[in-house]
Amino acid sequence: MTESVTTLFRKRRLDDEALEELEETLIAADLGVAASRRIVEGFRRTKFGKEVTEEEVKAALAEEIAAILAPVARPLEIEPARAPHVVLVVGVNGTGKTTTIAKLGQQYRARGLACAFVAGDTFRAAAVEQLQIWGERTGCRVHAPAKPGADAAGLAFDALKAAKADGTQVLLVDTAGRLHNKAALMEELRKIVRVLKRVDETAPHSVLLTLDATTGQNALQQCKVFKEMVDVTGLAVTKLDGSAKGGVVVALAQEFGLPVHFVGVGEKAQDLRPFAARDFARGLVGLE
Repeated sequence: MTESVTTLFRKRRLDDEALEELEETLIAADLGVAASRRIVEGFRRTKFGKEVTEEEVKAALAEEIAAILAPVARPLEIEPARAPHVVLVVGVNGTGKTTTIAKLGQQYRARGLACAFVAGDTFRAAAVEQLQIWGERTGCRVHAPAKPGADAAGLAFDALKAAKADGTQVLLVDTAGRLHNKAALMEELRKIVRVLKRVDETAPHSVLLTLDATTGQNALQQCKVFKEMVDVTGLAVTKLDGSAKGGVVVALAQEFGLPVHFVGVGEKAQDLRPFAARDFARGLVGLE
């Protein structure tokens, strides 16, 4: 998007043609139609007919984008007094669920919290093994299935009972993401929620949806589908390193208004960062 804006505005009058081109640029950058129109209308109110430079446009763009993002930039508040605070992590396979859980576990352990993992993606041996490795590295207990394909809900039930007994403060529950069979996945997720409530009627306390920024507008459809399945309470947007521009985060904020708790910008634990609206908006338009 940065290069497109740079090409579009080199000391140019902001007329109807320029605004139309700007809207097309924003839509192409995955900001979505609704957010793009909102931003362009902001430009129309404040700068229409004026000569603008590239830097002026970038600064104004960052302000408009930050205004959309600010209401959703909210941290995931862990309440250790719940003993444990249960975080159900959902999303399509490949969006970074398991890696996100591992990074969160490492961060919570660094804060001195007793944390455990539930390897609830029981059909994917690689996901179970990945959490077991991260459990060893971070000192987080891992509740793993006895055999591949074991009942994920039963595993979650046993894990929550054990977590209550041993004083675990944060329980991070991995889940399957086989969206090709939506009905089966929906039933599995709902069953997990039902059995968790048998142990603690307030659980899960957070439902974190992971979305891969590189999938662009497809992330919007995934968000819609998972909101139908379970009560998603917040988002983690992953893979914002490399070629991902992140414009879809703006589209998500505009369409769903769900809190964006984290953005993933790399492989290390510290690369899963709290979402900061202004910094993100400035980075998106090339004002680092």
